[in-house]
Amino acid sequence: MTVKVLIVDDSAFMRNALSSMLSSDPEIKVIGTARDGVEAVEKVALLKPDVVTMDVEMPRLDGLGALRIIMEKTPVPVIMVSSLTAEGAKETLDALEAGAVDFIPKNLSELSINIVKIKAMLLDKVKQIAKKGVVLRRRRPATDAAHLHVMPTTRSTGERRVGIVAIGSSTGGPRALQEILPLLPKDFPVPIVIAQHMPQNFTGPFAERLNQLSQITVKEAAAGDLLKPGLALLAPGGSHMRIERKRSLETVVTLGENRDDLIYRPSVDELMQSVSECFPGRALGVILTGMGNDGLKGLTLLKSGGGRIFAQNEETCVVYGMPKAVVDAGIADKVLAIEEMVGEIINAV
Repeated sequence: MTVKVLIVDDSAFMRNALSSMLSSDPEIKVIGTARDGVEAVEKVALLKPDVVTMDVEMPRLDGLGALRIIMEKTPVPVIMVSSLTAEGAKETLDALEAGAVDFIPKNLSELSINIVKIKAMLLDKVKQIAKKGVVLRRRRPATDAAHLHVMPTTRSTGERRVGIVAIGSSTGGPRALQEILPLLPKDFPVPIVIAQHMPQNFTGPFAERLNQLSQITVKEAAAGDLLKPGLALLAPGGSHMRIERKRSLETVVTLGENRDDLIYRPSVDELMQSVSECFPGRALGVILTGMGNDGLKGLTLLKSGGGRIFAQNEETCVVYGMPKAVVDAGIADKVLAIEEMVGEIINAV
């Protein structure tokens, strides 16, 4: 199958650069370009692409405005092309909420320095996202959380209590996390640690947004942060987050140096490995939508130490890569739709 792509960007340089990268793959065909949101809406309806790359800032109608019209009238997977700034992060998060499936960084210095790496990432994302198509889900309001799930008062005989929940996610992860964290009750009894593949300037605003939506506290992790019940710590982009037992009752966050053998920062493998070491037999690992297999090594260690693993199912994933690796390895205790995940997490603690 040839993936048909529409490129939307007001910069002729970016249109040419993206077109050149995408056209280098025989499985991808650039069927058109648009210079602003108005043209984008018209060409999506006319050309019916499989995937759209959408610039955020454009004249006449910006990327967010065009995205909302497209998702309402002619839904198609849209990848946002975002600047690596605080404002770019906010706009990208708005776009992900409005239905965009993922984003790629619009960083001209990186584009010239790491062209091979960026090109490989772009080609892989476009093909994986096209394969899945549009994933439409009904969002439940966070205000329903209190009566959707009740903290269990009794547990099965011999069942070990979970002491921490560790979550790993990538492509499609921001939307998936927004369907889990806001539905957790304020008195959630264990800490949560999260590794979401995201650039450095994006994780802070994303944590703030999750915190505003949630009854629990969500923050971007910093070195020395103490793990507490009802606190979710999001690994900062550009760093590898680990947890470390300092005293018998205290576990803190440490931020590691970049390692050449780890492709993604933050690494899900690195986080899960440290969780398995600090909470042997008492950890719940949750692997959500994403490309590749980051998390498989760490979750294998977590499982071998007596921990439990929940994986998101194929039907509700934007990209069934990371969960598939775990399911295929035979280490997932449960394979769940994203709508079921929060209830199972609550029941596990």
